[in-house]
Amino acid sequence: MTTIILQLQNCMRSATTIATLVLATTLLSACGGESTEALPNTASNTGAVNYAGPAPASEDVQNFKLSVWDNLVQDNRCGSCHGTGGQSPTFVDSQNVNTAYSQANTIVNLGDPSQSLMVTKVAGGHNCWTTSDSVCADILTTYISNWAGGSSNSAKTIELRAPTIKDPGNTVPFPSGTDDFERLVYTPVLKKYCSDCHGDSGQTPYIASGNIGTAYEQSKSRMNLTTPANSRFVERLRFDAHNCWTTDCESSAAEMETAILDLALLQTLQPVDPDLVTSKALVLDSDGLLANSGGRFEDNIIALYEFKAGEGQTAFDTSGVSPALNLTLSGNVDWVGGWGIDMRPAVQTEQGGMVPAGKAQASTADSRKLHTLLTGSGEYAIEAWVAPGNITQEDARIVTYSGSSTTRNMTLSQSLQRYEVLHRSTTSDENTPFATQDGDKLLQATLQHVVVNYSPGAGRQIFVNGQYSGDMDPDDAGLLSEWDNSFALVLGNETDGNSAWQGAIRMVAIHNRALTPEQVQANFEVGVGQKFFLLFSVSELVGLNESYIVFEVSQFDSFSYSFNSPFFISLDETVEPSNIPLQGMRLGINGKEATVGQAWANLDVVLNSTDYEPGTGQSLSRLGTIIALENGPETDEFFLTFDKLGGTTYSRSEPAIPSIATPPDLPPSSEIGLKTFDEINESMARMTGVAKTQPAVLNTFNTVKQQLPTIENISGFLSSHQMAVTQMAIQYCDVLIENGQARADFFPGFDFTATPAAAFDHSGKSLITGPLLARFVGENLSTQPAALDIQGELGSLIDELAKCGGDGSNCPADRTETIVKASCAAVLGSATTLVQ
Repeated sequence: MTTIILQLQNCMRSATTIATLVLATTLLSACGGESTEALPNTASNTGAVNYAGPAPASEDVQNFKLSVWDNLVQDNRCGSCHGTGGQSPTFVDSQNVNTAYSQANTIVNLGDPSQSLMVTKVAGGHNCWTTSDSVCADILTTYISNWAGGSSNSAKTIELRAPTIKDPGNTVPFPSGTDDFERLVYTPVLKKYCSDCHGDSGQTPYIASGNIGTAYEQSKSRMNLTTPANSRFVERLRFDAHNCWTTDCESSAAEMETAILDLALLQTLQPVDPDLVTSKALVLDSDGLLANSGGRFEDNIIALYEFKAGEGQTAFDTSGVSPALNLTLSGNVDWVGGWGIDMRPAVQTEQGGMVPAGKAQASTADSRKLHTLLTGSGEYAIEAWVAPGNITQEDARIVTYSGSSTTRNMTLSQSLQRYEVLHRSTTSDENTPFATQDGDKLLQATLQHVVVNYSPGAGRQIFVNGQYSGDMDPDDAGLLSEWDNSFALVLGNETDGNSAWQGAIRMVAIHNRALTPEQVQANFEVGVGQKFFLLFSVSELVGLNESYIVFEVSQFDSFSYSFNSPFFISLDETVEPSNIPLQGMRLGINGKEATVGQAWANLDVVLNSTDYEPGTGQSLSRLGTIIALENGPETDEFFLTFDKLGGTTYSRSEPAIPSIATPPDLPPSSEIGLKTFDEINESMARMTGVAKTQPAVLNTFNTVKQQLPTIENISGFLSSHQMAVTQMAIQYCDVLIENGQARADFFPGFDFTATPAAAFDHSGKSLITGPLLARFVGENLSTQPAALDIQGELGSLIDELAKCGGDGSNCPADRTETIVKASCAAVLGSATTLVQ
């Protein structure tokens, strides 16, 4: 079979370059190099072997030893069977690493590590050392990838291989309602046998939820109505013996298969319109060519979560660095299709109980790995792909290594539209946030790549979508020597459950060195999630051997697919297109064209030898799109349709555009606005006569600056804004009253040394309220309260404070100053200052 090797560009992933895709070993040197010395991954597997055999015969043997042999030679990995004198292949020969190297080369694929025999054997159930075969396979893939990445002149490659050729077939759609599902599958099987584990208070997927709609949606992707025997429900029972309810798992599997078959038989086949010009058909799960072949910088990763399991209560650490820092999922958390977890708020069950907010937490014992390796290096990077659920949550933990909401080693958090970093060092307070600026609005409720760096030289840095935020760490360089090794790593919440975050987490990596800007950019451009190439055969339509239109495809989330950057290519390198028209390309799913997301409906290109390059192909578009998921990646069948391709044409009649009624005018926006943070500070300085640079005032402003309003829209006013304004008003008034000359100028004739009873007689009270109204309150504004009303409220406040909880006779000597400060702050921190 002819194959084309697509080159993976490591430093930039250009959308205009078709295919991409060859991963050279000069990843970082080509991108500008590292600013810090690279550290090897540090494993601490039990049963470590001290090698005393012949020296590695070459650099590649040394790379094999460091990346693969050192991690697998222990008896609790592969050493007990495939070591010296063991069974063939002896790829962890403990006496001669050169012999082990030769044996390992027979079972690895350095061009596509995930397809190595060593990996696929373990993925199939061969002696995995964890509870998940897929996790062992991922770890082995990492080891082999590290070997390939470090080998001289080696390259990670993706080979485009011809898929199985089949026409778009009649598909069996799922019913739109839940009645048939409830009667045939849910009640007799799922609710009866699966509710103990997969009910509302159990673990995902909630296939036996008390809410039939939830159970149906969670079950669709696990049922194959076209071939019920291939349903995930059936395979888990038949091949994995997953909680069978009979002594013979085959009987349980047969009962499940029959229930799904009964549901399928009630549905009507959906044929493909015979007039459409179509490509051949593909199914993502079985026909997709895995495209996750590298490009990321991962030399110093010590904990990695890609959330590939898709089910269960454990998110596995697949970094390969021992001990594995696995996370236990608890509360209202669900898996996201295409790799990820979704953190949700606390909810009340239909039975009246409460499911707490979701979180994923490691044990304190395993979390000590972070303490050991990060305090040892003195620096770190937190890297995450996240999709915040909203931009209104505050004090919400995304990634934290902490003991409670007030004690931590390091934390990445969200507050409104800013990312915050809390960090303990010898020069930093663990509860004082370093954050992006409110005005920059870098945090958005969409999928984002976020990196937090810390190094003694640069301090803390925040990168969003590959770009440095520009925020400078105000603290001096410090050490991590005060970190606490009794804390735990948590995602989506705090250890005490009091700082829940809502949103999806698609990937998290902890590095024991800070990333360079080039490395951050490279990792951002690689993207996140499981990606495939789908090769839609069009050979019959264009008259060229082994011709395909190729898309990069991924499951975007639990409800949709992403299709990107199509290109045309022939796997026969002797073939070139010659003036072949291609017009109006659309995506089809399960026998019909998708109703939305047709980004290439107006495509009009010509396939020709001028734009075509053998081995690379011809780009058709840089556009991408999202289409709805229907049955799941295991069964949804995709195909392409064309208005014209080669000499074949489809006469399309577009539906009439419906008339749209003119929407009513919205109510006019308010003419009253808020002053922003810098305007508030300037106003208070001018009204009180206190300089903005006065140390106490400047310190308070810097502390609460990001809590003050950033936009003038009054509908965006929050209670947190008022608290910050109040703190600013109190500080300005305190400085004013503490300065004898300043207060005498501001409140002429008032005796600050008198007791409240004497100071606030009728004339004394007006000596305070008069200057406050004159200096702080505007004049002739149609929306402001009357001056007499304000004066009356102030008088009442002064009278109450002058009682000191009694009749005023027990007031302390400094009470008069305190009352004036309170009166000053009450007016200065009110709407008279805040509103414009």
